[in-house]
Parts: sequence; C-alpha cells; structure tokens
Amino acid sequence: MLHGRTVFPPALGATVEAVDEASVRGIPGVVRVVREGNYVGVVAETEWAAIKAARALNVRWSSWAGLPDQARIWEHVRATPVAQVQVTSDRGNPGEAIRGAAKTISATYDFPIHSHASMGPSCAVAEFAGGRLTVWTASQATHNLRKQLGLMLGMPIEQIRCIYLEGSGCYGRNGHEDAAADAALLARAAGRPVRLQWMRADEHGWDPKGPPHLVDLRAGLDAQGNILGWESEAFIPKGAGGNVDLTTAELAGLPRENQIHPGNIVHNLAVPYTFPAVKTTCHRLDTTPFRPSWIRTPGRMQNTYANEAFIDECAAEARADPIAYRLRYMPTDDPRGREVLERVAQLSNWQTRPSPQSDRSGEILRGRGVTYCKYELVRTYVAAVAEVEVNRSTGAIRVTRFFCTHDCGQMINPDGVKAQVEGNIVHTLSRTFKEELTFSRSAVTSVDWSTYQVITMPEVPEIIIELIDRPTERPWGAGEPAAAIVPSAVSNAIFDATGARLRSIPYTPAKMRAAIQGA
Repeated sequence: MLHGRTVFPPALGATVEAVDEASVRGIPGVVRVVREGNYVGVVAETEWAAIKAARALNVRWSSWAGLPDQARIWEHVRATPVAQVQVTSDRGNPGEAIRGAAKTISATYDFPIHSHASMGPSCAVAEFAGGRLTVWTASQATHNLRKQLGLMLGMPIEQIRCIYLEGSGCYGRNGHEDAAADAALLARAAGRPVRLQWMRADEHGWDPKGPPHLVDLRAGLDAQGNILGWESEAFIPKGAGGNVDLTTAELAGLPRENQIHPGNIVHNLAVPYTFPAVKTTCHRLDTTPFRPSWIRTPGRMQNTYANEAFIDECAAEARADPIAYRLRYMPTDDPRGREVLERVAQLSNWQTRPSPQSDRSGEILRGRGVTYCKYELVRTYVAAVAEVEVNRSTGAIRVTRFFCTHDCGQMINPDGVKAQVEGNIVHTLSRTFKEELTFSRSAVTSVDWSTYQVITMPEVPEIIIELIDRPTERPWGAGEPAAAIVPSAVSNAIFDATGARLRSIPYTPAKMRAAIQGA
C-alpha cells in the first residue's frame, strides 16, 4: 500500500500552469506525482514522505479571485439570481392583514457559512484489483458514493465496492467522499492500493459547507398584540436530495453531476402556529459561494431560529409572556406541542412575565429565553429554555443552564436519546457562538482550530433534559431536532437580559457590545 496526499490549489478556481516533478525527486520514498487536469497529488511509500512531497512540490497555479467580499456577503446573497420560488405555506391574505394592522414589525436574521469541522480529517483507502475497485471509506452514503465513483471513473457500478469503516463524524457530508475519490484516482494512476488522508487545512478549506441563510420577516399586530398576519422570505440555494459533487472530479475535469445540493433546507420556514394569515416563501438561489451540502439540521435550524426569535419580538411588542404568547397560537388538535412547552416551563421554574427584564442594572445581566419546534411540522416536538449571563462591558455571553423537553415518540433507547439531545445542544452552542467560515476573494482562510474556533469544555452549560416517553406512538428521530431550538433560545435569553436583539450569528462579544450600546 502507498500513501497519498492531494495538492490543493491556493485558490478555489485556480488552474495548473506547470508542475515541476523534479522538485520532489530528492525526497526518499516518493513513488510518483499524479496530475489529471487541475488535480495534483503525490504517492509515496510512507505517509511522512507523502506529506513532505505535497509540501515541497512546485506547482505554478493561475490566479483566481471569484469569491464575494465576505464583508458584503448578505448583499451578495440578495443579489444572486433566483432559480425558483417555493411557497411553503399560504393561508389568508397576510399582506393585507399586515398593511391594516395597528402595529407592524419586521426583522432580518442571518446564519453564516459553516464547515463541518470534523475533529479528524477525512481518509480513505482504494485498491484496483482484477478490474474491480474497492474503497474503504467513512462515507455516510456508500451506495451513492459507489455511483459517483462509477461516473467519475467511467466504470460500471457492479465493479465498485465501497466498504464502510468508522471515521470522523459529520452529520451531513464532509470530505469523506472526496478523500475516497482522491484515493481512487491515485490508486488507478499508481497501480497499487493507496491510503489517502486529508490534512487539517484540506478539511477546513475544501469540505462542503453549510450555505449562508438569510430570512426576512414581517408581522402585523392588532391593538391587543395579537398577530393578524405573518410573512417570511428565505434566501437559500437551490437543490435538494441529490449528491454533493466530488471535488476530485471537478479538479480533474472528470464526469460529475454538476449540481448543487445543500440539503432540503426549506423545512420549518412554515410555522407551527395558527396565525390567521401567513405566507412563507423560499427564494432558491442559482448559486452559492462554496460547494454546499447537508450540515446538521439543514434549514430547520436556521428557519426555526428566525421564526422563534421573531415571534419573541412579537411577544415583546405585545408585552406578553413569551410562553403564554406561543400557547395562544398552538393548534388545539396538537396537544403534544402544548405539552412540551408547558413542561419546559415547569422544568425551568419559568416565571411568567414579559421580556425583557425590567431591571437591567449592574455589570452582569441575566435573562432567560424560550423556544419551540415541531420538526419539519410533522414529527419530534422540542422546547427549550436557555439561561444566560451577559457582561455589559466586555460583551461576553455565557449560557449557564439549558433546559430541554423532548418528545420523539416511542423511545427504544432512552439513554441514547438523551446523549443525542446533549450532543445537539453542545454542538449547536458551538455553531451559535463560535463557528463562522472566513474567506478571502480566493480561498477559505479559517483553515485551523485557531481561525475556525469551536466550543471548549468550560463553555458547556449545565444541561437539564426531560424526555417525554410515548410508548404507543411512532418512534421519530432524535439526531437533529434539538439542534433546531438552540440559537433562538439563546437569542431570546440575550434579549431578556439586555433589551438588545442579536439577529446575526455567531454571537460574538463585539456584536453584543455594539447591540447594548445601540439598545
């Protein structure tokens, strides 16, 4: 077996102008340099030799600067051509209701581009033998990977076998499939089995991304604060349900599907509440800056975040308790949604009052926020209360306790459900406070753990979970729904503590200080 490394371009759209193979001939153990189109890789007898060769190989690349200015990313999103308009709910005439309302409010919420940021880099082993290809991979979808490798290599899928091995997790699609394609390309060129592993900068720089997500919301309230009409518009990439293109095929100029697939990210823009008039619309954009893919709770998190923070804004305008306000609009024929909200109030010892706090004096401000989600409006009910502390001077935000009630139907393994809920909460707190892809006009710049930060153990709050068992009901999933409620619960708690509303994730100290000064 040989060891391989891919030599990625310094810019996402750069092309190869020249490769100086002599630049690595002096490294012991190097077997060969592989170039196909704009794909460049090395294979060697040892992993360290492959790493040294990948670093030392002299490749002349073209320049490329086709990414948008990160400082103007949301302007770029709004300016992107719309490929499709998808209406996900439409009842009554919300536009007319809003225009005739005693009070109208509007807001925009945004969620940044995220890496999967798997703790271990992607890896695969590929072997050609007897006209057949075998790939050992941590892909979440080996059946789809098999088809993609067949398309890329021009092989019948009957001659390809993908064997799953445990690797770093990703909740969606990270670089595992790309590493498998890299390994296959190098193994074909070298005529020997190849183990291919990405480096940390490869993983952060080239894994598929969770795309930018922007939501505009409007509501009209009557004199008593009741919602008469609700409208929302999301700006998200097109595509759902297909495969994420292999970077290997794209660089090498080999056959691929050539589509974008960010996951079915329209879910949960429609609301679980009985507003008299409502319309929710997704503007599916023709392109997005980075290759998109599913990333934990795709769309459901971002849309729930916008909806649940905005209904909190409506409750604050009505001077109503946030839980009582939600219960006003809970469907009468859906008692399970009402129950998770009522039980999270009991679990957290909720004190009924409007937000924000009336006393916001002192250096450390404390608040609590609630949120609710019926996942995809068809399954798994989740409610949460976050308690936060905000340092008025530094803008530092700390979640001290996080309460969650969770109804996923019958539970086969309650301990496994609890572990999933805890994992959802910790992972999404990281995405809410820390994670954000940074990039230049040419490439990703957040390529290590100092530039793409994740939550640390001391930042994890006390997590209190109540699982609602329904032994006679259908068992639903627990792998993602609890992630959907985290950003809005935190947002609403911050507002309760400070009277300032944060609408742009991640919630950094700088954003918090600016919001407090402008409140």
